[in-house]
Amino acid sequence: MTLGKAMAERTQPRAGGFTDSPSSRISVLEIARRLSIGRLAAYSMLEQGIIPGVRLGRRWIITRHAYLAWERTCGRRAGTGLRRPPEVVVVN
Repeated sequence: MTLGKAMAERTQPRAGGFTDSPSSRISVLEIARRLSIGRLAAYSMLEQGIIPGVRLGRRWIITRHAYLAWERTCGRRAGTGLRRPPEVVVVN
């Protein structure tokens, strides 16, 4: 099998509609560069659950979608932060 054919098959949708393309994942090194931190600091953040990822053996799988959502929200989970003040209804 040629390298081109192997890459083409790899990006085809698999059962369940998921693709396994390299662009759907982000590397720890790329995360470290985006955050301007060291590679070991990025691994530490993954271990602590700060950055979303799944550990498979010695490897970390971080989807680009999950990481970009985390980056957009500065790591805040939905529903956290300052609460809205209650609305005041004036009755005459």
